[in-house]
Amino acid sequence: MTTSSNRDHFFQTTAALDEQQRKEAKSKNSHGDPIKLESKILAVLADPWNPGSVYVAQSNGIVRRVVLETGQTNALYKGPEAPLTSLCVSPDGKLLFAGCWDKTVWSWDVVSRQPRRQYEGHSDFVKSVIAMRIDGKDLLVSGGADAKVLVFDIETGERTRTFKGHLRGILDLAVDPGSETPEVVVFSAGSDRAIRQFTLTGGDDLSEPILPHKTSVNKLFFDADGDLWTASADRTAKCLVRADGWKDNLSLEHPDFVRDVLIYEDGGLVITACRDEEVRVWNRSTGQLHHTFSGHFEEVTGLALVGTTVVSVAIDGTIRQWSVRPDELQKAVDLSRNGPIVEKKPENEPVLTEEEERELAELMGE
Repeated sequence: MTTSSNRDHFFQTTAALDEQQRKEAKSKNSHGDPIKLESKILAVLADPWNPGSVYVAQSNGIVRRVVLETGQTNALYKGPEAPLTSLCVSPDGKLLFAGCWDKTVWSWDVVSRQPRRQYEGHSDFVKSVIAMRIDGKDLLVSGGADAKVLVFDIETGERTRTFKGHLRGILDLAVDPGSETPEVVVFSAGSDRAIRQFTLTGGDDLSEPILPHKTSVNKLFFDADGDLWTASADRTAKCLVRADGWKDNLSLEHPDFVRDVLIYEDGGLVITACRDEEVRVWNRSTGQLHHTFSGHFEEVTGLALVGTTVVSVAIDGTIRQWSVRPDELQKAVDLSRNGPIVEKKPENEPVLTEEEERELAELMGE
C-alpha cells in the first residue's frame, strides 16, 4: 500500500492517489491549445455576433467572453455567487443570459457588461435557457431541476407560462427548427429519461414522452434535416428521425456518460463530449468512430462549433480547440495512428561537409 507524509494524501485510497497523479501528469499536455481559466467551466456558447469568440459559464459565477485566437478574455460578466450552468443571448444580441444554481436566470447588457434583470420562479437550480422572438415579442424559456419549464417576457420580466410534465429535473431545451411562428415548438430533455415537446402558444401541458434512452438525457441538438440528436447518461448518443416518429436509427456507444453532441454538417461528422475526458468524432453516415481528441483531464461539459473548429470545455477549467477541417483532421488521425513523423536523412547523404572531408583526408595522410 502506498505511504506518504503529505497530509493531502491522508484518508485517500491508493486508487484515488493514482488517479490524482494521472490527472496531474495529463494536465501538463498542450493538446487542443488549452486556454486555462481559474475555475470549472460548465457551459460554452459560440458568440453569434463576434465570430471567433465564445462565452463560457464558470462555477465561480462569472461569464467570460474569450477570443479563441489569442486566448484573451475581452469581457467579464459578474454578479452571481453560485455556479452558472447554461447560456444564451437575446434575439437582438443585446442581452446575455445565464442559468444559475441560485434558482434564477441572470442577464447582462452585452456591451456595458452591467447586470440587468433577474428572472425568478424556479424552486431549484436553473439548468437550461433559450431565447426566441415570437410575433415581435422576445421570450426567455428556462428549464430547472424542479422539473418545470418557465416562459418569461424578456422586456418586462413577467412570467407568462409554466409547463409541467417531467417527473425529474430538466437538463436541456431546444427549439424545433421545423416549427413556425407563432406555433413555435420547444423540446425538453429530463433526468427522468424523457424527451417532451410543447407549443409556446398552446396549452400548459407537455406532450407524451419520447423515450429513446435508459436514463438522463443531457443534451438535444437539431441537425439541418430537422432530425434530433441526443446525448445521454446511458452512454449513448442517438439520432431520432423526424419522419419516423422520432425513432432512433443510429446509436453511438461510449464508455461513460455522454455530455454533449453536435453536428458538423459540411464534413458529415458527429462530435460528442464524454465524461471520460474525451472528445470523439464519428462518421455521421456509418456511425463509425473516426477520431478521438484527447487533452482534457477532467469531464468534458460542453461543445461549440466555431467555423471548422470544435471548442470543448471541461471541469478542468480549460477551453480547447480541435480542427475538423478535412486536412487538419486527417493529420490528427495519422498522428494518433503512427506517432510523430520523424524526418529521416537520405541514406547517401554525407555525414561530413566537403571541407570537413578534405581536412580529414589531410589528417589521415599525415
